[in-house]
Amino acid sequence: MDKIIIGITQGDINGIGYEVILKSLSDAAIFDLLTPVIYGSSKIAAYHRKVLNIQNLSFNNINSVEEANPKRINIINCTSDEVKVELGQPTAESGKAALDALERACSDLGKGLIHALVTAPINKKNIQSEKFHFPGHTEYLAEKFSKNKAPLMMLINDFMRIAVVTGHIPLQKVASTLTTDLILEKIETLNDSLKEDFLIVRPRIAVLGLNPHAGDEGVIGNEEEQVIIPALKAASEKGIICLGPYPADGFFGSGNFSNFDGVLAMYHDQGLIPFKTLSMESGVNFTAGLSIVRTSPAHGTAYDIAGKNLASENSFREALYMACDIYKNRKWNKEIRSNPLKVTPKSENETNIQVE
Repeated sequence: MDKIIIGITQGDINGIGYEVILKSLSDAAIFDLLTPVIYGSSKIAAYHRKVLNIQNLSFNNINSVEEANPKRINIINCTSDEVKVELGQPTAESGKAALDALERACSDLGKGLIHALVTAPINKKNIQSEKFHFPGHTEYLAEKFSKNKAPLMMLINDFMRIAVVTGHIPLQKVASTLTTDLILEKIETLNDSLKEDFLIVRPRIAVLGLNPHAGDEGVIGNEEEQVIIPALKAASEKGIICLGPYPADGFFGSGNFSNFDGVLAMYHDQGLIPFKTLSMESGVNFTAGLSIVRTSPAHGTAYDIAGKNLASENSFREALYMACDIYKNRKWNKEIRSNPLKVTPKSENETNIQVE
């Protein structure tokens, strides 16, 4: 297979985005797997390279993906050279620079010029504008590349895949947002992704409850009885293996998550707190349910350590690898299903022959 072209957005230029990008691409072995194309600024990249004292790392400035060198760090300039880097500070300029890079990368992604997208962290406030009125990457990409179903935020490491029904919404709105139809839709999206993106033939899915002790049969809330359990029954009737609802604390505390291929949490922190506790520096954020492949590191902009050469690149490197794996898995799935054997029904005149 030809090398996969991965588009990389620079994220917030005042955070650790460039640090984890440059550190990940410092290993020459990565070019055997993929061709990186950074959507950002060669000037800003050079600034971070100098601040971090990263040696022997050069950039290949290009105007379009077609000019990319498979053995170099390619950069498409999307940001004005006049933009000022203010490490550790969220600014209007850094928000605009993040959005400009994201828009250009999505344009190329939609045209099929790059095979997958890996996004460096953004600041969800300073990126807001007339063009970006979303709570995060997931919702922005959903508007551009969503299939018929809503996208699904998944956090993945070597031993856990956690998805969430409700993502970036206030906690007070979670209970009113949850419906049987929404939960069923998320279960179906998770099941489809586990099959197509991770090649699991018969996924086992655990569904968490919303309330403490999963409601204790209605004593501590009725969402489990009225909303979640009906969704589980509907999913089971469709042939999906899903069990629950499980009390979240005991489910993670006992290690029960290791018995499942995927876990569906009801809200953001219910799934992400245990996940990040176990794998903050190596986990990957993946947006399932889109027509394209998008991953990102599991951490944020980390302004407090920006420019201090303290950020770990492990999560970003894993995001690069996972983007390649999922792209290849989808391509393989498409190929094996492209020419199925045709079943010819028996004609009415055909005689059944019995052998005694």
